[in-house]
Amino acid sequence: MTNGEFAGGTWRKSSYSGGGNDCVEVALLADRIGVRDSKNPGAGALSVSPSGWRGFLRVLDRD
Repeated sequence: MTNGEFAGGTWRKSSYSGGGNDCVEVALLADRIGVRDSKNPGAGALSVSPSGWRGFLRVLDRD
């Protein structure tokens, strides 16, 4: 997906990123979640469903 398809959302970095550009950014919309590389935001974004994103976060929370 292109970043323009997430124009209605705001790209955000995790507060755990330490302010560097070596993390991902996330844009939340009602029907999808965008994920992109903060080092190269113009390269495009992945799009996942809200349920897919919740599943991903559950896996991360297991650590």
